[in-house]
Amino acid sequence: MSVEKILGDWKKKLFKPVYWLEGEEDYYIDKIMNYAEHQLLSESEAGFNLAVFYGKDAAWSDVVNACMRYPMFAEKQVVLLKEAQQMKDIDKLENYLEHPLASTIFVVSHKEKAVSKATRLGKLVKKNAELFNSEKIKDYKLVEWVTDYVKAQDFSMSQKTITLLADHLGNDLNRIVNELEKITVNLGQRKTITEDDIEKYVGVSKEYNAFELQAAVSKKDLAKAIRIIQYFEGNPKAAPIQLVLPALYGYFSKLYIIFGMTDKSENVVRPFFYNNSFAAKDALVAAKIFGYDGVERALLLLHEYNLRSIGVNDSGTSDASLMKELVVKMIG
Repeated sequence: MSVEKILGDWKKKLFKPVYWLEGEEDYYIDKIMNYAEHQLLSESEAGFNLAVFYGKDAAWSDVVNACMRYPMFAEKQVVLLKEAQQMKDIDKLENYLEHPLASTIFVVSHKEKAVSKATRLGKLVKKNAELFNSEKIKDYKLVEWVTDYVKAQDFSMSQKTITLLADHLGNDLNRIVNELEKITVNLGQRKTITEDDIEKYVGVSKEYNAFELQAAVSKKDLAKAIRIIQYFEGNPKAAPIQLVLPALYGYFSKLYIIFGMTDKSENVVRPFFYNNSFAAKDALVAAKIFGYDGVERALLLLHEYNLRSIGVNDSGTSDASLMKELVVKMIG
């Protein structure tokens, strides 16, 4: 079941007794839970008919007792169980899930991972609950998602600006939305979000960032790569090594995949690079520059230096020194 279907049904006053929200992407789960908490009941109804529990602190018996109550001065009551993955004895909810009360709307957010469908609890969730699985958005859909989100807020961004934001934040939709909200409240009457805005309000330099380092390495431009790393050295928060290495590893992993593809045309490669034509062309050029052996060697080096960055086989080399060593070996 989709977010739109759940919220659409709720707006039409069509309710199921149990909604089970699970998965790795918090954004959609939070969106549904927020609506359930603030929109399903009027303010006067919520005073008597809204109960909110948190898995880490809630006893299963308190949750079930709340679900078993009947609404007061309203047709429905709402019971929310947030962060259910942290709840002890969560399997004790099984009996209620087997026979849920029709006058209760019980909404459960179970983040990070799905409950095993091989268990009795999982089978009851599948049988008696409206199950929503919130999956991480794929990289190739991220530009489109951000474009649509920004457009819905009556703003616009170029693909390059979106890529700059995505390379810094990854596909964490909550973080992206939070940063975009921070930007838009500062734009005044302007409706276009620029790279300068990303630099000013998110703290990502448009010249010295993980994306530009990746571009320099992919072209084997050692001088530029070193300049960028020196900027990182003077501005440690700009691009910590824990952000840079996974970004580079992800990029070279995509180059590695290209070598295994029969069709290496731009249209086929483009989905790996946020559906960005320019990025796809650059990747094909980088694959030729490095060659199969060079890309494989780069991946092995990235794995080695990732381990060294967390102290494995390294006595405390600074992050900047590790990155300099790494790019020299990758490009040399």
